[in-house]
Amino acid sequence: MTPRMRRGPWRVLVYVGLIAGAAFFLLPVYLVVVTAFKDAASIRLATAWHPPETWHWQSFVTAWEAFAPKLRNSLILTTTATAAAALLGSMNGYILSKWRFRGANVIFPLMLFGMFIPYQAILIPLFTFLRDIGLYGGLGGLILTHVVYGLPITTLIFRNFYAEIPDDMLEAGKIDGAGFFGLYTRIVFPLSISGFVVVIIWQFTQIWNEFLFAVTLTSRANEPITVALAQLAGGEAVRWNLPMAGAILTALPTLLIYIVLGRYFIRGLLAGSVKG
Repeated sequence: MTPRMRRGPWRVLVYVGLIAGAAFFLLPVYLVVVTAFKDAASIRLATAWHPPETWHWQSFVTAWEAFAPKLRNSLILTTTATAAAALLGSMNGYILSKWRFRGANVIFPLMLFGMFIPYQAILIPLFTFLRDIGLYGGLGGLILTHVVYGLPITTLIFRNFYAEIPDDMLEAGKIDGAGFFGLYTRIVFPLSISGFVVVIIWQFTQIWNEFLFAVTLTSRANEPITVALAQLAGGEAVRWNLPMAGAILTALPTLLIYIVLGRYFIRGLLAGSVKG
């Protein structure tokens, strides 16, 4: 028996295991989908896993009517905060990796420390600060919060990414008369596309799905879509088809981001990880 033939059964077992694992992790998705398409009166624990006898779309219509006013808030929040955190993180990574200055080895660890501070630990001071500067209740305060909280991870990603750019390229730019921003806009930024893809996917997903800051730092008119989803499931008698339909609608933007940019995500994460 050749080595190729001996590897055949093992390969089949590996694929069977992977398919079984994927099916197991997709079971909650199946339950969400079938529940969303059921009528509220037909949802019972005994038949929770059964597909709907009649497919109902009304739950999606009701969920969309509740989400429509909040969708604009979420789009403004995520696009603005993601763009700002990505750009500032890129600048920070450029400075910390290519411009040597006193205290850089202290500033960078202190910035990374912000990644490990839980939201709950700073919620009350953050609430007081935003109220004192007049940003509490609006999208501006929430955008500022997500930008500041996103800077540690975006700085880390870009710093590691820019560390692999040869210093000779920047030295050549300096000889040609380029300054700080000239080097960034003409050399560093054009090489940063894969890094920006990673940061955009990461930040967009984190900000879109965040709930604690959204529910505590905004007024009712400025609440994002995650708060609307929680309100959709509120009450003593929950019509489970509505929150399930709302969960599907809420997940569609991030799912679309991963479908469009997903193949660049791993490529960007691995960029610069292998030398030579």
